[in-house]
Amino acid sequence: MSNPIVKLASGHEMPLVGFGLWKVPKETAAETVYNAIKVGYRLFDGAYDYQNEKEAGEGIRKAISDGLIKREDVFITTKLWNNYHRKEHALAMAKKQNEAWGLGYIDLFLIHFPCALKYIDPELRRYPAWWIDDAGTVAPDNVPIRETWEAMETLVDTGLARSIGVSNFQAQSLYDIQTYARHPISALQIEHHPYLAQPELLQMARENGIAVTAYSSFGPQSFLELPPAFARRAAGIPLLFDAEPVASAAAKYEVTPAQVLLRWATQRNVAVIPKSNNPSRLQQNLDVIGFEMTAEELEAISGLDRGLRFNDPGFYLPNHPLHIFA
Repeated sequence: MSNPIVKLASGHEMPLVGFGLWKVPKETAAETVYNAIKVGYRLFDGAYDYQNEKEAGEGIRKAISDGLIKREDVFITTKLWNNYHRKEHALAMAKKQNEAWGLGYIDLFLIHFPCALKYIDPELRRYPAWWIDDAGTVAPDNVPIRETWEAMETLVDTGLARSIGVSNFQAQSLYDIQTYARHPISALQIEHHPYLAQPELLQMARENGIAVTAYSSFGPQSFLELPPAFARRAAGIPLLFDAEPVASAAAKYEVTPAQVLLRWATQRNVAVIPKSNNPSRLQQNLDVIGFEMTAEELEAISGLDRGLRFNDPGFYLPNHPLHIFA
C-alpha cells in the first residue's frame, strides 16, 4: 500500500504516515530507523530534545549505503529547542543538528514550542527538556517569535532546510507569523487524538494552507511511561483503544484499535508519526489507509473529545508553569 503524500505550502511533499523518534533510546535508534525503512517508512520525525538525531541519521545513512533508499526518498523533520530561539543561537543550532543527521539538509524544520528559554551551551547541557538545574528550574528568555521565525527563514534561504513550520502553536500565533512571513508556515505539529480533537485549529490550518501533523495519536497511552510529573494527567484516563467507537470500528474492519486511531486522523488529512519497536506493529501502523471509515464513524470517534491535553508545560512545570495553551 503506497503512502499518500501531503503537499506543503513550500511546494515540497511530505508522506502522510511517518515514524516518530520521541522516546526512541539513542542506543537503539540507528537500528530502529533502519528496520523502519525496511518496512516502508520514509518520514522520520525527530527533534534536538529527543537526543537521538545523530543515531537516527546513522540508520538512514546505512539504509542509503545498503541501496535500500536514496536521500531524496526520505523526509526528515526536526525541531529547534526552546533554549535556542535567539537568531544567532537558532542558526548555530540548526547547523549543528543538520550535521548530526548527516544527510545534507533537513526537509522540515519546526520551532518546537512557542516559548523561549535562556540559552544553554549544548556542549555543557546536563539536563534534558526544560530544566537547567537539579531543582527543576525553568528560565524563560525574552525573545519574540518573530526573531526565531526569521532565523528559520534564513535556513530556507541557505538551503539547510527545505520547509519550515511550528509545533505546539495555536491559531493566534499562526495568524501573527503570517503578517510578516517571507516563507510560508508549511506545517503545524500538535498533540491530536480523540480526547483532544481541536477542530477549530485544524480548520484554521486548512484555510491557510498549513499541513497538520498529529503527535501522541493514542492519547494517554503515550504518556503513562513518562516520569510522574508528565504522566500524572494521563493516569486513570480510560485508554482510547478501549473506547466504544474505536473498538467497534476495529472489529468491523478487522484492524487494530491503533490502526483505527491513526486512520481517524489520516482520513481527515492529518499526518501521523507513531512509533513502535515491534516489527508487526511497525507494519500495522504504516498500513492505515487500506480501509475507509464512514462519516458517522469518524464523527463518533471525534465525539470522544474532552479537550484533554497531556503535553502541557502549564501543568507539568510546577515551579514555573508556562501557560502556552491557556
